[in-house]
Amino acid sequence: MSKFSKKRGKASPAISTASLPDIIFMLLFFFMVVTVMRNSELLIDVVVPEATELQKLEQKSLVNYIYVGRPKEKYRNTYGTSPRVQLNDAFVKGSLENEIPIFLEKHRIKVPEAQRPRITTSLRVDGDVTMGIVQDVKTALRKSNQLKVNYSARIRAN
Repeated sequence: MSKFSKKRGKASPAISTASLPDIIFMLLFFFMVVTVMRNSELLIDVVVPEATELQKLEQKSLVNYIYVGRPKEKYRNTYGTSPRVQLNDAFVKGSLENEIPIFLEKHRIKVPEAQRPRITTSLRVDGDVTMGIVQDVKTALRKSNQLKVNYSARIRAN
């Protein structure tokens, strides 16, 4: 007859950590690939005016930018030299009254509903642009019920 004996005192083997660096690097590469950085390519030349009293915006995710200026040198053959309005990565092709509300709504739906009243539109306007086109942009913003507007500026060197 065979005798069965219980093995006592033996612990389970330790977990191997040899593949842990591979898993960490795989996760790192995954998040590097999936993360989207929000950068707009400027198609216009913008030298913002200087100012002495500046305030820093707190949450940049609640800010949408509208650029106003003359097209860069490489785009002047296509778009001319008159001041243009840029929303995200494209020039406004139609009327401001039609395209600005669509631009604002695309940004608004990405923001949680509780933070929507805090959305700010920042105008980055070239210092040499006349106020007529800026007034048209402000009118379109007012009609779209976007009332929190600021002007981007750089600090004046004393």
